[in-house]
Amino acid sequence: MARRAEFYYDGTYYRKRVKLKSGVWKDVRAKSKEELRKKLYDLETAQRMGIVLDDKTTVAELAAQWFNNRKDKWSYSRKEDYVNAINVHICPYIGGMLVKEVKPEHCQMVLSKMAHLSNSMQSKTVTTLKQIFECAEENGLIFRSPCSKLKAAGERSKEKTPLTPEQSKALLEATKGTRAYLFIMLGLYAGLRREEICGLRWVDVDLTGNPPHLTVNNAVRFEGTKAVFPSPLKTRAAHRTIPLPAALAAALAEAKKQTKSVFVVPSANGGVATPQSVRNLMKIIDRRRASNVVSLNQEDQKQPRGPKIERTLDFKVTPHLLRHTYLTRLCESGLDVKKCQYLAGHADIKVTLGIYCHVTNNRPEQLIEAVEKAFTG
Repeated sequence: MARRAEFYYDGTYYRKRVKLKSGVWKDVRAKSKEELRKKLYDLETAQRMGIVLDDKTTVAELAAQWFNNRKDKWSYSRKEDYVNAINVHICPYIGGMLVKEVKPEHCQMVLSKMAHLSNSMQSKTVTTLKQIFECAEENGLIFRSPCSKLKAAGERSKEKTPLTPEQSKALLEATKGTRAYLFIMLGLYAGLRREEICGLRWVDVDLTGNPPHLTVNNAVRFEGTKAVFPSPLKTRAAHRTIPLPAALAAALAEAKKQTKSVFVVPSANGGVATPQSVRNLMKIIDRRRASNVVSLNQEDQKQPRGPKIERTLDFKVTPHLLRHTYLTRLCESGLDVKKCQYLAGHADIKVTLGIYCHVTNNRPEQLIEAVEKAFTG
């Protein structure tokens, strides 16, 4: 009696029907015997590990379940990142696919659609994809994640260059007497995040203490055009007490005499600062940049509105740059890295070390002795 063939060949594919634990028959096919044997082995292993082989869950359905079951433990900004990654970059391309049908090439295709975007944006999408498919793996929907080796590409953010002491001085001189002045001081001399500056109240500032200090207790959360106060701080480490340098203490004391608001840096009407309030403060700085001077045709000459502003700054300023400058000055002073971490409110010391190691002991005058020794014996 002739031996039964291992596989059935239909002229294009090698096939074999397998009965799943659920009682359903599954047709497995491949273009070679070796490939089919591998698929059958993976199928048998998957059944042994409890994988639900006849599951019909789509990527969009799994993403929604994964997000809704975890959203309560995330910050608002983290939730926004995940929602954007799912709705804009993942679901339009693979959302309708069954989870079990997604291959590494499909995940790579998602990234290829983002080729024009930054490394940061791509990284957020890769992180989201990996967590969604890890969830599928843990719940027995798939044998292995199709995006475990996925890596973000795109242009990395340029390294932030802190303001020099001369630039910091020029910035303060150019904005003194404006509503932006105290915002800048709190960034440069206390290293507060934008949301922490907007959430700082006078009850959080102790100007009579020894030394004068402020405590970061709350933050503002920006949702579109609105500001939500009070909002939780970014992490537990963000709750900290910061000693005030004399210049900042003096500026706060002067500002406290002239305000009726409970907020140190309020909006124009005295309430909590909104995203537009912060943009307006940044415009005050931007109007003092020399690069913004626009030459007009003679027939189009216009009288400037308001007082004449002297454009003395030749650099751009952002709220985070002020904070970055603060931490750089701390590192340059030789302050212990753990103390730098505390004052910056970093939950992970790796973030602090990334700045600390780059700043300290790496200037030419600090390295020349070792370099000379290396090449002169």
